[in-house]
Amino acid sequence: MAALLAITGLTAQAKPPTSEVNTTGLAVTDDTVTVGQLHSATGTMAISETGSIQAEQLAIDQINAAGGVLGRQIKVIKEDGASDWPTFAEKAKKLLVSDKVGTVFGCWTSASRKAVLPVFEKENGMLYYPTFYEGLEQSKNVIYTGQEATQQIIAGLDWIVKEKKAKTFYLIGSDYIWPRTSAKIARKHIENVIKGTVVGEEYYALGHTQFGSLINKIKLKKPDVIYAIVVGGSNVSFYKQLKAAGITSAKQTLLTISVTEDEVLGIGGENLVGFYSAMKYFQSLDNENNKAFVKAFKDKYGANSVIGDVTQAGYLGPWLWKAAVEKANSFDIDKIAAASPGLELTTAPEGYVKVHPNHHLWSKLRIGQWQDDGQAKVLYESELIEPDPFPKGYQ
Repeated sequence: MAALLAITGLTAQAKPPTSEVNTTGLAVTDDTVTVGQLHSATGTMAISETGSIQAEQLAIDQINAAGGVLGRQIKVIKEDGASDWPTFAEKAKKLLVSDKVGTVFGCWTSASRKAVLPVFEKENGMLYYPTFYEGLEQSKNVIYTGQEATQQIIAGLDWIVKEKKAKTFYLIGSDYIWPRTSAKIARKHIENVIKGTVVGEEYYALGHTQFGSLINKIKLKKPDVIYAIVVGGSNVSFYKQLKAAGITSAKQTLLTISVTEDEVLGIGGENLVGFYSAMKYFQSLDNENNKAFVKAFKDKYGANSVIGDVTQAGYLGPWLWKAAVEKANSFDIDKIAAASPGLELTTAPEGYVKVHPNHHLWSKLRIGQWQDDGQAKVLYESELIEPDPFPKGYQ
């Protein structure tokens, strides 16, 4: 596994003294470096975040097996944000102030990231954040390993319009910042660029399970595309109720930016077969990097485990952190931040990524069509898309 993720331009280094590589009092000894994990292991977001917890741990185990980071083994302190945003902030402070961790791999929702961001900036910590999100943010203290909105939303809408000649859209999301901001960007693209029409826009609280009245409105409006940004456990009810109401891919096009293999495990492939997701990664990607990753993941977590977009982006975090630390020859946060732009992972499971000066990743957008078995058939792959978290005309 030592060569599983090749870091371009870096060589193995002798173990430098702690006094040289840790000048800011982080939890680094001659033999170990302590990092934090901060995800929802419980609550409505656990369905989505469990994969990230697993993938980050897999990467850490592989890095440790290959000799660690600057010759030091990684120790992990796991904290549960419990799908509660104030809890995320509280746990972030504990990890940075009390535990003095070298970095944190964490969060899923934008609400949790917004809750911890002031803590990371005040205490000068580093967060590796794995989720596709709405953009409109950039911080020295965050590396965003998922896609920002323009990478995921715009390319996906352009594809569905080209393939389905879509003109009318019904936007549906969970009621917090990421779905609302994403829908705002989608609406601007639909109205100003595609010259289409939004015929409905609805939001529901996280954990919401009764979609009957919404389904009646969809039947009334008959949109060309349902554009879904429903998050977490609500997805299970939403897709089962759509199917029960006869809204299937045989007669309705649905494109979602919030369903990965992790959610489909709960939803059941049979309940959304033929619908589409726009993501940068699907477990079914056919490349050597991904085959090795999927095998390692299943060997560790069981043959029935699945890997979604955010899970894979979570896996990139520890490798990108290791690359930055070794390029900087230091665990100091300011030096890691400065060393990150330009880092490339040539053997990322998604294929290839590169860190942009804005701390987001260059990546591709793919469209997957869900199959009965809960896997996606990849129908489209874009070129590498430059991350642009503050897109003109979309704010």
